[in-house]
Amino acid sequence: MTQLQRALASLALLGLWPNTAVAQTTSSKPAEPPSEPTQAGPAAEPAAEPAAEPPEPEPIEVTVDGVKHPPSVSSLTREEVRQLPGAFGDPFRAIEILPGVTPIVSGLPFFYVRGAPPGNVGYFLDGVRVPYLFHAAAGPSVIHPGLVERVDLHAGGYPARFGRFAGAIVTAVTNEPRTDAHGEANLRLVDTGGLVEVGFADEKASALLGGRFSYTALLFSAISPEITLDYRDYQARFSYDLTPKDRISLFAFGAYDFLSQTEADIETVIFGSEFYRVDARYDRKLPQGGKLRAAVTSGFDQTRVADGRNTRDIFIASRLELEQPWLENLTMRAGFDLQQDLYRADEQLYADPDDPDTEAFNSLFPPRNDAALGGYLDFVWQLDPRLQLTPGLRVDGFFSNGASALAVDPRLAVVVDLTKDIRLLHTLGLAHQPPSFLVPVPGLAVASLRDGLQLSIQAAAGVELDLPLATTATVTLFNGISDNLSDTLGVRPGGDALTTIPRSRGAAKGVEVYLRRSLSSRIGGFIAYTFSRAERSLDGFTFPAAFDRPHVLHSALSADLGHRVRVGARFSLYSGAPVYDTLVSGADENLRLAPSRDPAFYRLDFRVEKKWLLGDHGWLSFVVEMLNSTLNTETLQGNEVGPVTIPSLGLEGAFF
Repeated sequence: MTQLQRALASLALLGLWPNTAVAQTTSSKPAEPPSEPTQAGPAAEPAAEPAAEPPEPEPIEVTVDGVKHPPSVSSLTREEVRQLPGAFGDPFRAIEILPGVTPIVSGLPFFYVRGAPPGNVGYFLDGVRVPYLFHAAAGPSVIHPGLVERVDLHAGGYPARFGRFAGAIVTAVTNEPRTDAHGEANLRLVDTGGLVEVGFADEKASALLGGRFSYTALLFSAISPEITLDYRDYQARFSYDLTPKDRISLFAFGAYDFLSQTEADIETVIFGSEFYRVDARYDRKLPQGGKLRAAVTSGFDQTRVADGRNTRDIFIASRLELEQPWLENLTMRAGFDLQQDLYRADEQLYADPDDPDTEAFNSLFPPRNDAALGGYLDFVWQLDPRLQLTPGLRVDGFFSNGASALAVDPRLAVVVDLTKDIRLLHTLGLAHQPPSFLVPVPGLAVASLRDGLQLSIQAAAGVELDLPLATTATVTLFNGISDNLSDTLGVRPGGDALTTIPRSRGAAKGVEVYLRRSLSSRIGGFIAYTFSRAERSLDGFTFPAAFDRPHVLHSALSADLGHRVRVGARFSLYSGAPVYDTLVSGADENLRLAPSRDPAFYRLDFRVEKKWLLGDHGWLSFVVEMLNSTLNTETLQGNEVGPVTIPSLGLEGAFF
């Protein structure tokens, strides 16, 4: 077995990497295409039919709560994502097209972002930590897209509100509660999903219920009886306006996944995972446009690991968030959060407690109580109509298995409006994180803080231009330095990922070019290109990171052909990752770069939609979509993966 195959086997054991049989099944049968949710309103119809489409959008100025985004933040709205070929309407799935993002394997939801490994990327929904974004085997997102208003990728140097991750942050913001009855549904070959929301109590209250249920087990029993795949998710939200300024809410959501393969009457669980969240909130509108949120969250995560054992995490967390304009040109943002995690795992059967591998695994993932608490403060200061400064500071304390650590992270963002159409954007920040696993896994976290926190210094500088035809162009230079990284995949793709976590140094630098016109326009599209280099240093050796891909290109075009027919295509290209030899010296295993790289990979996705209006308050669409229609396989360390190909055929509908 090659080094890469051993690393992939470790991931497959946890369900984090599809084995060859699963990937090949995906390419030949429509087994688990992602969701194709519908939009709660017809936002992409020709302008000649005002009942079906609002006016074409103005040039997009990316802002959140009135604060312009620095260059390290990219936003995606539901309206645009729905027209993106290969994203299947999922805002989370569209993350991979953003500059600076490189997936481990095309089509799978584990990313390197500006050189930061997948385990250092954090995912949040309305401020609530989410362990993973997608269902098993490249399935749909675990959150119904009809609930998501916007997804932001904070590639680095992010605001002080975000912390405890030394790489990137992905945040999703849900739609505001609505008291008018509306809903949407989709029906496909492998699953069905829907979302409905209604108001009551004289429009003071609203209730939302959504989710998705797969019937892939029935499909596979007829097509591939050796494969069992099940997934489901749910979302429920209740809100009540106590006064025009005060609101209480209860938001519950969760997901379940199970993927197994049976050979010779022996079932092997490749992926078994579930997580659940309940978030209770109190929101208050403050004078001068300020706002306050106090929330308490409880959660349960569980994952099947080796030897039929389950590892789990039960946690409770609280947070307080305040945003208050003080003066006409000064806004304060502050907050505090606390989290307590209880990690437990089933006893390992038939294991020698004195075996070195068993001891190493138990030392990394022992039963324990972990805690983290932190606070942040920043100011959005409009010094001049053309100059905005956002200085900030975040402080976090970590406690795990008898060890503790303190992180002090200053941040700074600068926005300079040279002209009405040209802006200079700069960010600089320090970020810390406890040791992390290969990729985010529910209920599985590295325990020891005795080797210290991971650290990254993230800097970026860019220029943004508003061009004719509602087009925006952005060019960003970035540079990042990391220390004490627990990036096992990046430094030892063939190492034992379940028992050893080597610490390394890292560096990443590059340039990102992003040219875009809203995909919800009559004719829209984008070009996103990243040229970068990511390096690691370990045991005196400096070499390109295992998933360093110097060139990443995404481009897409979407067009309204009239008669409520819309077509789109997307082209993606990745240069090859480096190929490694292994040099063994005594008890140490180091990496030596061979003078070659894997072949470049490209894929073509497409989407075709035909829509019918159902009176003045509804619509129905027939959608054909396919990811990797070219059926290309990808090569990593000389081993072919896939093809990861996802066809989709389904009906979508909405009332509003």
